[in-house]
Amino acid sequence: MNAVTLAVSEIQETTLLAGRTLRESFRRPFYFKDIVHQMDLIGVGSLSIVLLTGLFTGGILAIQTGSVLRQYGVLDFSGQLVMTTMVRALGPVLACIMLAGRVGSGIAAELGSMVVTEQIDALRALGTSPIKKLVWPRLVALLVMAPSLTLLADIVGAFGGWIVATNILGVTSSTYISTAKSALNYNDIFGGVLKPTVYGFIIAIVSCRAGLRTRGGTVGVGRSTTQSVVLSSILIIAVDFFISKLLLALGDMGFLR
Repeated sequence: MNAVTLAVSEIQETTLLAGRTLRESFRRPFYFKDIVHQMDLIGVGSLSIVLLTGLFTGGILAIQTGSVLRQYGVLDFSGQLVMTTMVRALGPVLACIMLAGRVGSGIAAELGSMVVTEQIDALRALGTSPIKKLVWPRLVALLVMAPSLTLLADIVGAFGGWIVATNILGVTSSTYISTAKSALNYNDIFGGVLKPTVYGFIIAIVSCRAGLRTRGGTVGVGRSTTQSVVLSSILIIAVDFFISKLLLALGDMGFLR
């Protein structure tokens, strides 16, 4: 099987997995306890790394762009720049890449280990759908927690920019806060929620697919883990481009203002 055929086959299988997962969502049982457990693992477990990423990203944005803004006499707009950049681009992308590295790899490793130890076959023998039991709770948890963590990353990023702007760049606190508040519109808010939701879906499906297709024992588990992180990160960056273009087009047509 050549590379093109393998890629097309993998896209097909991943799409079928996503379709079966969505179809199973309407059937009992719903595994609410598993969903809450996964939300705890994904949300609370990833909180520190996402907050640190957002904090330093906001600080870096402020300090790196401060000299350029000062040259043009618009240093007071540093709050607007930090807020718009965090909400529109860096917040969703960086937060979800962190999730892909921490959560996606864990999902792939966990499901891969279950495959090589034949626990998935045992579930099927007991009449339990592995997709409903294993994939569905992780998908729901990521759909909920990815936007939530991204929102926190945006807020903390704005705070990091505030620290740098007020203590290093000499911008007054009231000026920074007022420009940051006026920076966002409905397009930005909608995009700030839509993007991490889509990225959470990508992380869940790609990681579960990588885990469920594991072959070759423990070596295969490591390979699946690496593939899930790399592919999820690439897809997040690529999809970000298309969603950004879509949001710009909607804004030009008068929507989301």
